[in-house]
Amino acid sequence: MNDPHGLAFYVPGTFLALILGTRIPALWRHPQDRLLRSVCVLLTTSIGVFFSCAVPTMAAVNRLTGVPNAAAPIVYSLLTAFSGANILLIIHWSRGPDEADRAARWARRCTAVTAAVIVAVNVLFLLGDTPVERLTDLDTYYASTPFIREMILLYLLAHTTAGVIGSFLCARWAREVHGGLKAGLALITLGYLLNLSYDVLKFSAIGARWAHRDWDQLSTRYAAALASLSALVAGLGFVLPLLSQRLAAYWDMWRRFYELRPLWRELREAMHRSIDLAAGPCTSIEIRVTQLESDIHDGILAVSPHLDARQRERALEEARRSSRSADDVVAIADAAALAHAVVVWGRERPAGKDTGLAGQAGPAGLPGLPGPFRQNHRSVLTLPDHPAGLVRMSRALSSDVVKSFRDAAALEDSRR
Repeated sequence: MNDPHGLAFYVPGTFLALILGTRIPALWRHPQDRLLRSVCVLLTTSIGVFFSCAVPTMAAVNRLTGVPNAAAPIVYSLLTAFSGANILLIIHWSRGPDEADRAARWARRCTAVTAAVIVAVNVLFLLGDTPVERLTDLDTYYASTPFIREMILLYLLAHTTAGVIGSFLCARWAREVHGGLKAGLALITLGYLLNLSYDVLKFSAIGARWAHRDWDQLSTRYAAALASLSALVAGLGFVLPLLSQRLAAYWDMWRRFYELRPLWRELREAMHRSIDLAAGPCTSIEIRVTQLESDIHDGILAVSPHLDARQRERALEEARRSSRSADDVVAIADAAALAHAVVVWGRERPAGKDTGLAGQAGPAGLPGLPGPFRQNHRSVLTLPDHPAGLVRMSRALSSDVVKSFRDAAALEDSRR
């Protein structure tokens, strides 16, 4: 590839460096995570490959060492390390916790083979003779030189083997998973196939040299372009599952936040403190949901003395008459009992007196959890202490059964 400035290598290398930067904080927090370490090793070696393959970098290495083509064994060693890192990542990624020991054994074997190939590449370079500096076509120029020929073939065989194994493992694993992981594995597999195309072009150019033909452009032009493209595709494949997982979690938290709002509004008057749900644009959704659930529990505790098991049983019977799931029936009954208790609590609380539970301690020494209140709401309500149960109960507040119980309690209050 005619790229004297090395942009075709520096650009994807920089892109991968940015991806690595997103992983470093997680590695710092979890240094014992083998999968995370494997990802960082793979990204590091791939960055090393791209920056070392650039023509300006190779020229600088040759000039600094004073050895013609000293950059070649460095590039081939990094390519071999990159190939081994690919297999290591797949080994750790595809194995569950119960297969950790088996994965560790295969990882050690892969590391040993990779190290042996790297040592052999450097030994063969030292045994060979490359007096003429070749920055872009060393593979074909020295295709028939003793020891250098073997060095070139050895790194290409290692690269091809890793591509075949990696694409096979990813394709097989992709059939067992779904969503972002499946899409990511598909991209990684495509990256491996592009790498195999790179190897085919390299072998073809070398074979042409042996046959006294000039197919050097297959190696210097097209193979280099495929290498850049494969790195970008594979890099996206590694990042996609992580991004999709984060986006899915983010979406679930926001949905949970908005689904809990009706329950928060139902209990707003009974809360001992009120959280500003806007809370500023910089407040994370995790904190918003935590604050919301905390207020909801405070409200439930405040009205818990007025929870009536008989009201819940009546609501349960009415909900069962509709064609609903068992969870929805229970949620409607809980929501009806809670709505009734909120109305009764509002009627019986002393005017102007703070009925919040902050600072009180129950028998277990937990602030805000008086023993009778805790026992009462846990015995009457089924789901309020579980996030999914809170969401179901919040949805159930809009049902006709809950509305009828709320209206009945309000009518009884007006008659008094």
